[in-house]
Amino acid sequence: MTSDEIVEQLFKVQDTQYKNFQAKLLPTVKKEKIIGVKTAELRHFAKECSKDSGFIEKFLKTLPHKYFEENQLHAFIICNIKDFKTCIFEVENFLPYIDNWATTDQLLPKVFKKNHRELLPYIEKWILSEHTYTIRFAIGLFMQHFLDDDFDSSQLKKVSKLKSDEYYVKMMIAWYFATALAKQYKATLPYLEQKCLEPWTHNKTIQKALESYRISADKKEYLRTLKIKGSKKKIDFRVRPFHC
Repeated sequence: MTSDEIVEQLFKVQDTQYKNFQAKLLPTVKKEKIIGVKTAELRHFAKECSKDSGFIEKFLKTLPHKYFEENQLHAFIICNIKDFKTCIFEVENFLPYIDNWATTDQLLPKVFKKNHRELLPYIEKWILSEHTYTIRFAIGLFMQHFLDDDFDSSQLKKVSKLKSDEYYVKMMIAWYFATALAKQYKATLPYLEQKCLEPWTHNKTIQKALESYRISADKKEYLRTLKIKGSKKKIDFRVRPFHC
């Protein structure tokens, strides 16, 4: 199967109503580049395509893609790669071409779960990128893989130090810290108490934490008191022996 044949198949299952819905959620992608194929269909395509190693090799080299769904398919194929080094190679090739939050957040290689030690240096490299979605991807990996048994408090500091005007980076920072509050509350709380994050991201973190079912009512009540009401609010770092 060729790339053109794949696109032809995607158009056969096009849902124009779904296309219109997706276009509203993906402001960084031109509407004409969205076919309108549901995620379940794309995952099915990825599974079928993965049976043809010859096609996979050619398709993964065909960058950039024309359609959003091709990028999604590309991401789902990478997710199924079982060899860690091969997966990393394909991820690094693909990251510069990602142009939206959805493809970024759905690039979830299964092989990463069992290779945290090998994965960590790549995350630390990607988080220093100048590309919006590479940074978002790196933060997302910290959130998915390093807030449980392999948690290291230094990662909180790395993420807190990120400065960006990009909405999709700031939102991921907030998502990361809200999840960290749910999983590593004691280590994370000082970053909110000492206002280490930019005001918008700080307040968005609290908002997302308040929406979480994993954070207790008493903790939520306290987090409400930490909201920043004015961006010029002065911060007294003498309150606690903690430095951002």
